[in-house]
Amino acid sequence: MTAQSIETAATEATAPQHGSEITVPLNRLKASPKNARKTPHSPATIEAFAASIKAKGVLQPPVVEIERDGEGAPTGNYLVTIGEGRRQGLRLLAKRKAIKRTHPVRVIVDAENDAHEISLDENMTREAMHPADQFEAFQRLAAEKGYGPEEIGARFGVSAHVVRQRLRLGSAAPELMTAYREGTLALDQLTAFCVSEDRERQRQVLEQIGPHTPAYAIRRAMTEAKVRVDDRRVRFVGVEAYEAEGGGVLRDLFTEDGGGWLEDVVLLDRLVGDKLTGLADEAREREGWKWAEACLDYPDVSAFGRVYPVAVERSDADVAEIAALSEEYDRLVSETDAAEMFPPEVDARLEEIDKALQAFGPDFAYADEARARAGVVVTLGHDGLARFERGLVRAEDVPADPPSPWQEEEAADESADNSPGSEAEAAEDEAPSALSDRLLIDLTAHKTMGLRDAVQADVNAALATVVHALALQVFYPGYGVWTPLQLRLTTTGLERLAPGVEDGPAGRRVSDRCEAWGARLPERPEDLWGVVAALPPSEQLDLMACCAGVGLYAVRDPHDRRPGALAQAETLATAVGLDMAGTWTATAASYFSRVAKARVLEAVTEAVNPEEAGRIAGFRKGDMAEAAERLVEGRGWLPSVLRTQAGVPAEAQEAGEGADDETRTAPNDDAYAFAAE
Repeated sequence: MTAQSIETAATEATAPQHGSEITVPLNRLKASPKNARKTPHSPATIEAFAASIKAKGVLQPPVVEIERDGEGAPTGNYLVTIGEGRRQGLRLLAKRKAIKRTHPVRVIVDAENDAHEISLDENMTREAMHPADQFEAFQRLAAEKGYGPEEIGARFGVSAHVVRQRLRLGSAAPELMTAYREGTLALDQLTAFCVSEDRERQRQVLEQIGPHTPAYAIRRAMTEAKVRVDDRRVRFVGVEAYEAEGGGVLRDLFTEDGGGWLEDVVLLDRLVGDKLTGLADEAREREGWKWAEACLDYPDVSAFGRVYPVAVERSDADVAEIAALSEEYDRLVSETDAAEMFPPEVDARLEEIDKALQAFGPDFAYADEARARAGVVVTLGHDGLARFERGLVRAEDVPADPPSPWQEEEAADESADNSPGSEAEAAEDEAPSALSDRLLIDLTAHKTMGLRDAVQADVNAALATVVHALALQVFYPGYGVWTPLQLRLTTTGLERLAPGVEDGPAGRRVSDRCEAWGARLPERPEDLWGVVAALPPSEQLDLMACCAGVGLYAVRDPHDRRPGALAQAETLATAVGLDMAGTWTATAASYFSRVAKARVLEAVTEAVNPEEAGRIAGFRKGDMAEAAERLVEGRGWLPSVLRTQAGVPAEAQEAGEGADDETRTAPNDDAYAFAAE
């Protein structure tokens, strides 16, 4: 026997035997090349191992194989056959200086079984515990040990938010947990029920809608009496202000945006009303209005008269200074336009100029007389911001129409007729005799024909005449008859027909144009002609377009049969390229909950595909409307009555014919993956 063989035999005699439990320094443990798991553990898994070991130690010793060199002699290192995740967790703790690199680790030696086979066996025969058991185990730790989410998370290597989710799920009603274990209830459905901790409410909803309802419908039923945090009222008041008043918030632990619901709707509405009223009172006191009101929803402003701001009169010196400051501001911006940031001295000067310009006040302001008889309405917009409708005049505050010239003449004649006989006769003897009614009509008829001839020959005068007549009726409704042009324009408010239409995108644009023109027009209707006649033709056309747009009316009212007008409205829509997809969106509230199920399925078929329509065909009406809203979102789908047709008769459009081939806004047929939440 050689010396080497004697040494090897001695080493084998001292090597650990199969099944023995020994202690090995951490730096002597190595990954086994025979490990069946080739996909490495995720960082989250290793983090969980490290947290568990730090809190409780290594509960289950790893199984190791003796490492041997090329000659078959033990190297002193050990290959981890079972427990590589634990080894990685220990190494992470050593890296963080929580333990030493030589930390002693209890291991079990396997010297007989094939290392690859037992590694495969370990990974195949192990079955993870049911999630429901994990949820309830976390709940038990919190109840019996008094651990909070942070403590539990630290002991198991998960975030406190994940622990809160599992605690919420672990506190679900027993009926829900049983259904989840049996597979009747999916995890997303269980999370929808657990959006609230109210077990009684969970049982009620389960009994009402059953276990086969989509998760989003369950969540909606659980929160139907609450207000979402993205509601316009919540954005206006703020969750912090609501909570400061003692309002409860139900947080959704199972969505990425961390949304939730406000539980006290009465308190929320009171806070909204108080804030709107405060803004209205502040505006009235600060700006000097006669009255101010607060409205939650957009008011029908067509029921009010209106006054507009007028240009502020400035001295020549102020005008010159404003022009100089504005010119300097533009020059500085132009000279430094290429720079990413303004130089400090330029930035400081621009701020000085801006403050100086603001000190002059606005270029347009309401006259004192106008504010003395008009008011302001503060309402809550669809975007959660307060909207101020200024210059509204109540009916009782509208001044009486001034007498027309012919009314003044009639009053003068009547006064003369009622004067004493001798004085009237004396005046008649001295003054020229009055024209007879017949002669007056005859002469003014000739003058009217002459006026027609002159206006036809003067295009600019004709345009000014039309614009003047329209502007009188739109901006000075009480003086709409003060024009010789027999052109009558009726403006009909749409808010009473479709609440919220005035506050929509198109309604705001129409209102903004009217307000911009109202600020440029004079306060006295007698002065309107001079302003209109002085405008260049391009601006006269802009004003005419503003007035013409306000006068359009294409509402399909069953009691107002105007097929010719409606057909012309479709022709006009085609001519201007109207695309309602940028103004109106199909939602459960705006469309799907207001039509029959067949219409809802038809819309989903057109916007998405027949398969998705078939999938929701068995839903209840409310759930179907909600699902349809999610499916068609972002696809620009419109019902046929809102589509702009090309060459399709109005009767055909009303019947829904030809809508698929020649619509300006066609459904988007891209693939769409529907997710309940």
